[in-house]
Amino acid sequence: MEDARRASHALTTDAGVWLVDPVDVEGLDEHLREVGDVVGVAVLQDRHTRDATAVARRHDVAVSVPEEMSLTREKLDVDAEATGSVLSGSEYEVHELRLDDEWEEAVLWNAERKTLLVPETLGTLSSFRDDGDALGIHPAVEESPQELAEWDPDHILVGHGTSIHEAASTELTAALGLD
Repeated sequence: MEDARRASHALTTDAGVWLVDPVDVEGLDEHLREVGDVVGVAVLQDRHTRDATAVARRHDVAVSVPEEMSLTREKLDVDAEATGSVLSGSEYEVHELRLDDEWEEAVLWNAERKTLLVPETLGTLSSFRDDGDALGIHPAVEESPQELAEWDPDHILVGHGTSIHEAASTELTAALGLD
């Protein structure tokens, strides 16, 4: 995580480590060497193209983007591979959340680990949350993303703020206004 409270994630899988919406920070490569071999970089939100190309080149891996996300592809300076319905070699399913001319976003779900990764729509920064809540919806999102209620996570990984590892399902329900 960096000072602006943007977060990227390194997901360990049977195939190796997938980096999601990476932010290139000092010490990243040293940390990744401790975690495992990087097998791919996934970009799940159109404004999170960030440092994906540079990190992927250093690790000699492809950048992957969900096939429908043309705006995201346009913002990259490399040809991206399509993710398909799962991240290759992993149990992380790829699900479209938002796809329009101004905002593209996909989420990842791992049923075995009960982990939901939402890169932009959910966050833990104070600008996302109501007082007392640990998780909230991005201030630019006008309608609560009720489709996220499909999952019952133990962990919610976010792209802005600190991820949730306790009472995640309860926090998700509250953030969606379903409690």
